[in-house]
Amino acid sequence: MSVFQSLPGSDDVTRLTLPNNITILVRSNFNSPSVSLSGYFAAGSLFDSDEKLGLADFATTALMRGSQSRSFEEIYDALEAVGAQLGFSAGTHTAGFSGRSLVEDLPLVLDLLADCLRNPIYPSDEIERLRTQLLTGLAIRAQDTGDMASMTFDKIVFGDHPYARPDDGYPETVRAITRQDIADFHSRCFGPDGMTIAIVGAIEPAFASEQVARVLGDWRNPQQPALPALPQVRPLVETVRKHVPLAGKSQTDVMIGALGPERKAAEYTAASLGNSILGQFGMMGRIGDVVREQSGLAYYASSSLSAGVGPGTWEVNAGVNPANVEQAVDLIVEEIRLFTKQGVTQEELQDSQDNFVGRLPLSMESNAGVAGALLNIERHELGLDYYRRYEQMVRAVTTEMVQTAAQKYLNPNALAIATSGP
Repeated sequence: MSVFQSLPGSDDVTRLTLPNNITILVRSNFNSPSVSLSGYFAAGSLFDSDEKLGLADFATTALMRGSQSRSFEEIYDALEAVGAQLGFSAGTHTAGFSGRSLVEDLPLVLDLLADCLRNPIYPSDEIERLRTQLLTGLAIRAQDTGDMASMTFDKIVFGDHPYARPDDGYPETVRAITRQDIADFHSRCFGPDGMTIAIVGAIEPAFASEQVARVLGDWRNPQQPALPALPQVRPLVETVRKHVPLAGKSQTDVMIGALGPERKAAEYTAASLGNSILGQFGMMGRIGDVVREQSGLAYYASSSLSAGVGPGTWEVNAGVNPANVEQAVDLIVEEIRLFTKQGVTQEELQDSQDNFVGRLPLSMESNAGVAGALLNIERHELGLDYYRRYEQMVRAVTTEMVQTAAQKYLNPNALAIATSGP
């Protein structure tokens, strides 16, 4: 089978929507005895108030702490008995879940998934135990230079927009959340509308769909709200710099960048290839070469491009000796200036294009990788044949397109610069 044929497409991915608006995506892979499932539902932190920020994360993380028919221990014993996995996580727009089992145990995993989603009881003792764990995590975050630089960077870039808020909240907001808040959030926000489930493995699409319909097909929540409308994010008009002091640290973390594209933006592929050249490819691209290899100013230095349903960020990250912060910041800003002014070479673009095309099949060697890919195309409305068209789209990007994308998003005179350290 050719690489082209081995990638998922409209001819081997079954997509259907249940009457209650749950979308199911199934792809068979009989080369493996196992099956992976992944999914998401519209219950992210966008529904949190500022005073109870972290509520969606708390409610989602607590789903497996006990249901109407199973205790915390019984849920995990059932999974452990068959070597299966199931877990939940929360994000900004959506909460998610993932699981893995042998194909014959998929009905059990789906039973547990549906039970936790639909019938959690949020036992008070488990809620308080989980609260302690969450607060411990936030205390660790508050002493992490990378986390504090990242949170400060988001605040500079997004301002008053909900994207500036950390999904897991703050210590004071997590302490303010009551068990009743959690139960009310579940009753109001958890429901089938907009849910997507991807299942990949040694299973027939009809059987997989039947099993999802069996456990979730009759789920209804008439009060489930629509996602709130979000304000537009305005790019910075001048450079803004903020520092979060953390005493006793041997490293300062630096984040420099700006607002990035949405995932569906026309220039996303060009920006992604440009980001690879700027700070990913080889030894972390131009940034890694100049800041780390040539100048020896950073323990690590790279760039990243995040993009989702709304605008993301395009940023450079570096960990530096506190004595070298100013030098490193100046060098990174200058490298961004050269990147936008001079663009990229054809050789650099060719190398990154080859890398993008070559690594795609590797990302889909596992059932979980394919399930994640199917969720990606559904979430961003890319089309079932997106990965079949991927190489053509990547090869179509020109050096001019990369420079245009860089100039649109990376203004060297209007950057967010966040640092955290001594």
